[in-house]
Formats: sequence, structure tokens, C-alpha cells
Amino acid sequence: MKLDILAIGAHPDDVELGCSGTLAKEISLGKKVGILDLTRGELGTRGSAEIRDAEAAAAAKILGVSVRENLAFQDGFFVNDKAHQLKIIEIIRKYQPEIVLCNAIDDRHIDHPKGSKLTSDACFLSGLRKIVTEHNGEVQQEWRPKKVYHYIQWKNLEPDFVVDVTGFMDVKLKAVKAYGSQFYDPNSSEPESPITSKNFLDSVVYRANDLGRMIGVESAEGYNSERYVAVEKLDDLI
Repeated sequence: MKLDILAIGAHPDDVELGCSGTLAKEISLGKKVGILDLTRGELGTRGSAEIRDAEAAAAAKILGVSVRENLAFQDGFFVNDKAHQLKIIEIIRKYQPEIVLCNAIDDRHIDHPKGSKLTSDACFLSGLRKIVTEHNGEVQQEWRPKKVYHYIQWKNLEPDFVVDVTGFMDVKLKAVKAYGSQFYDPNSSEPESPITSKNFLDSVVYRANDLGRMIGVESAEGYNSERYVAVEKLDDLI
């Protein structure tokens, strides 16, 4: 299956928090979208890897993505080396996405910038034909995504561009809330963390609304780009 967009996150829920409004919009336009989680989020303060697996599957169903996979890298301790790069390269060559969305280039959680650079490096290396990978016993064809964009996460990084996601915040919030073990629950007896407060869950909405306000729409999601953002004509700008 060839994908138009592959969204990659260090943990299950990174994609939902960072770019699921964009994904929902692109899916509504007929694009084939997939999600790749690098870890199972087993070091999360609340829940377990098994719970996160079920939550990720539920979120994928809400968003309507075509496929979701998990590489089960070690949460907190994966590194940007050949072995990890090759695993991601195999997935990129398997699905041949035109666009890859990945973690923030800088963030509070150390796995986010690590995942960002690991994914970016793998996207480049995936285009080198002398790097040989196999899938199901067959040698894969080289493939380099045309664009790699980094969604913004905890830190309020200055976006290079924003995507209007007006009308898709309800789907985004449903996908985020599928991770019931991770976010605000007034009835939970588990330990608190920076993402379990009501303020954090509310921030998903008010950050999108603030980015939307800046471009004259209701809601938006922000991205950083590894290259100049270009348009064919001025009318492409909203």
C-alpha cells in the first residue's frame, strides 16, 4: 500500500496531539494516511504498554488512517544509529509516502527531538539505493519522501507554516481522548504528570485556536520545515 502521508511519533499519542487535525483533514480530502509509532510508551507515568496499544488502535480508528504500525523501540533509550535508522527506512520504503510528519525539532521530552532527528535522517538515507533493505524476503526499492515536516509539541516553537484545521478539532479531540490512561481524569488515583492536568488537555484547543487566530481562521496546527516553504503563486497563501 502506498501512502500519501506517513505521520511518525516517538510515542503513541504524539501524532494525535501534534498533527491529527491535519491528518483528519487530509483523509477527508481522499489522502491515504498512516501512522508509525517508534515506541510503545512503556515509561509513561500512567497506564502500561498494553493499554497504550489498545488506545492507539482506538485513536487510529477514530482518525480513519489506513495503517498504524509500532516499531517497539525502547522508550526513553532509543538512539539515532544504523540499526534504528534501518528499521524506519524499511517502513518508509514499504509505504513510499510523499510527505512525512514527525516529532518536534526541540521539546521538553528528550524522545521528541531524538525521534525528530532519527526520522529525518532515515528519510534521507532511504533514498540511497546502495543501502539495501528487505521486506518479506524481497529487496526494497529506494524511496525518499518529498517533504519532511515537524509538528510542534510541548514547547511553543515559532512555526514556519500553519495548517488550517477548522472543522476537524472535534475529531482531533476524540483521538486524543482515546488515550484515557494518559490525560486528565478527575477520578484517576494514579500519579500526576505534566500531561495529566486539565490545563494540558485544554491547551490542545486553545493553542490551535491561537494559531488559527493568527491567520484569521478558527483553528490551526503549526509545523517547522527543514527547507524553505515555497508556493507557486501568491494566491496559494491564505
